Amino acid sequence: MKIYTLLLFLLVNLGCKETASHEIETVESETPKLSTNTSSAVGKVQVLNFATFHMGSTSDANSVDFDENDQKNQRDAKKIAAMIAAFKPTIICVEVPWDKNEELHHRYQEYISNPSKVSTYYGEVGMVAFEVGRLSKLKSIFGIDHKMEYNYRIGQEIENAVDSVTYNNYYKNPFGFHPEINLNHDELSLLEKLQLYNSPKFLDFLIAVNADMLAFAGTENNFEGADEAAKYYQRNLRIYSNLNRLPMTAQDRVFILSGGSHTAFLGEFMRRSPKYEMVNVQDYLN
Repeated sequence: MKIYTLLLFLLVNLGCKETASHEIETVESETPKLSTNTSSAVGKVQVLNFATFHMGSTSDANSVDFDENDQKNQRDAKKIAAMIAAFKPTIICVEVPWDKNEELHHRYQEYISNPSKVSTYYGEVGMVAFEVGRLSKLKSIFGIDHKMEYNYRIGQEIENAVDSVTYNNYYKNPFGFHPEINLNHDELSLLEKLQLYNSPKFLDFLIAVNADMLAFAGTENNFEGADEAAKYYQRNLRIYSNLNRLPMTAQDRVFILSGGSHTAFLGEFMRRSPKYEMVNVQDYLN
């Protein structure tokens, strides 16, 4: 049993780098085809851009206290999946690397064949996205992640000549600068956590704490912090590019499940997009 300690995206002094029994339609067993030719369509594609934390083992520097093998947590995750399924997605995208789509498809088919057996594949992917897909009678789920490393701690490893006062004060107590989200997360239910993580203020916080604040760090006449932040922007732009590879029309409804900082960046990109229109996540968490 693995229980992960609540760190919640704090980046300083952490020593871090970066069963329902419903019947379903018969699904195809072959690996889905991933075309790069996106169909043109009038109107915009509806997107449910959903932030979560990693509900299983993760290589991320920060994690949330959640035991994916606990039966109550598994039941709660299925309840969340049922709420999301009300969106009626036709496409589901998850934080699994693009080059692992064949494996992802195989594991999803295993779950479809035996939904009474909870899947903890990539944590929230198996526990939530697989169930949303099953309830939505989808044949495939797509991974759009792109892995890139960057150094969260760059400001602690250099002689900061940009603005060490602001940088250090912020990372000593990030929530002190965001009192509206300074809650006791251990006391929140799974639903309450997800309601918080999908709030606009929390998503803005995730961009600031994971990237933008690094622009306050750098040696004399150099941009080490900004350059590290740029790597994280680049990773998220590549995730967005992978999303754009999937063929879809304005009749599609896309559910994206990813870690909160990725959700925050994707939200910024899609907010300005001529193709996508995001729906209110909170409408599906009440």
